[in-house]
Amino acid sequence: MLKGFFNVPTAVNEPVKTYKPGSPEKEAVLAEYKRMWNEKIDMPLYIGAEEVRTGNLREMRPPHDHQHVVGHYHKAEKKHVEQAIAAALSAKNDWENLPWEQRAGIFLKAAELIAGPYRAKMNAATMIAQSKNIFQAEIDAACELIDFLRYNVEFMTQIYQDQPKSTSDMWNRTEYRPLEGFVYAVTPFNFTAIAGNLPSCAALMGNTVVWKPADTQAFSAKVIIDVFKEAGLPDGVINVVMGDAAMISETVYASPDFAGIHFTGSTGVFKDIFRHIGANIDVYKTYPRIVGETGGKDFIVAHPSANVRQVVTGIVRGAFEFQGQKCSAASRAYLPKSLWPAIKEELMKDMATLKMGSPEDFSNFITAVIHENSFDKLASYIEQAKKDADAEIIAGGGYDKSKGWFIEPTVIVTTNPKYKTMETELFGPIITIYIYEDKDWKSMLDLVDTTSPYALTGAIFARERYAINEATHALRNAAGNFYINDKPTGAVVGMQPFGGARGSGTNDKAGSAQNLLRWVSPRTIKETFVTPADYRYPFLGE
Repeated sequence: MLKGFFNVPTAVNEPVKTYKPGSPEKEAVLAEYKRMWNEKIDMPLYIGAEEVRTGNLREMRPPHDHQHVVGHYHKAEKKHVEQAIAAALSAKNDWENLPWEQRAGIFLKAAELIAGPYRAKMNAATMIAQSKNIFQAEIDAACELIDFLRYNVEFMTQIYQDQPKSTSDMWNRTEYRPLEGFVYAVTPFNFTAIAGNLPSCAALMGNTVVWKPADTQAFSAKVIIDVFKEAGLPDGVINVVMGDAAMISETVYASPDFAGIHFTGSTGVFKDIFRHIGANIDVYKTYPRIVGETGGKDFIVAHPSANVRQVVTGIVRGAFEFQGQKCSAASRAYLPKSLWPAIKEELMKDMATLKMGSPEDFSNFITAVIHENSFDKLASYIEQAKKDADAEIIAGGGYDKSKGWFIEPTVIVTTNPKYKTMETELFGPIITIYIYEDKDWKSMLDLVDTTSPYALTGAIFARERYAINEATHALRNAAGNFYINDKPTGAVVGMQPFGGARGSGTNDKAGSAQNLLRWVSPRTIKETFVTPADYRYPFLGE
């Protein structure tokens, strides 16, 4: 076994490619898109060394063309979930005893594979499966996932280097053990990077994992597994099961060896997770770690001193990139009456230029929402806004599901600060605006803080520094990621660790060492060099 205090490569954020006309990266991703579009993939379960094909198939269809089939995945039965748990536990001893630098080497290699030979494939899969335009796919499936893999290795070494003080007669040290049992990773459809990070960061720290990706992300999840396997990840370290979410989760929660869950998804599901774990608490060998990032009702606040064009750009990008299907997407805005005429004029100009369609056409800013249930929900809110006296749709409001699940980017203006779309998470390309009187600035900040049960992201636009300070303090509990003069989306690994509190999750900050600490159980070791041989202390000499 090698000996030494090893330095890992310094983590750097992966540069975002431009995909401008004629660029080699554009040609490469379009060629891969066409190839994958016409090739039917078969996504098995990955259990230990086996690729399990159950024959119970679910078709995978792109949201922007729901009549086209790009492949299918195999649904697990209860016995397959139990086999995945057994495989994770069987692989645990060898994996946790593998020297940390060997684990690091696997995930550093995976990062370079995505940065190079797998980049076009990873992006094309995300464009097809999740209907992301090329820029959204690039910053997610390529750059952010690469960043997670690189920075997590650096964060791991920082954790290991955090050691207690010692003296000449005693040596104190801390060992960061993986959790006792297996980790369950549950990942959403909307970010390929999250799908890759949630299982891999726990595995990096020596844990073995059962991973359930979202059904609607299975197409690009297959590419993640391909990368990890090529990078040398041993069998059984990350096991993949798909199918009935309730059955899979209940089987996991029934295991005495369940040690923790790494979750991103809806607030309602996360609350159910707490209930199930609490009900089963006497079953477990250890108290499970519960780490979750859930919903948001993210805000933009503009002060009367704000720059109009900056506010408008923040609204358009913050609310409508990836069809508003980001937990960080701006979905409510509070704008001053003095600036509203100018903001509205500029906003309407920008809205008129937004193109919608397939991500294969790089001129499209907007593509489809993820599935029919999402489409129907969003359409119902739009229709209700058309009827309500205290709401007005000033842009968008159309929708069409004949070919894909297309919802027009929609702007609602309300006279009611507690209007339903000001409070409810919609997860789509809809933003609701409330116009406040300039003199009500301070009370409006309290309104922002108390309107939503969530506390994920938020943004303040202002030139006046006193106003920025005032908003930063007043909204300190309303957002785990707070932005000054920028949109409330786009957290970068290693720069803006991401997560929120209240109804938005446990705020364990993905993209930082704080998250990795949740996947270890420290053991303090004290070694005494000259051990006392007499129980008597000096004070007994009396």
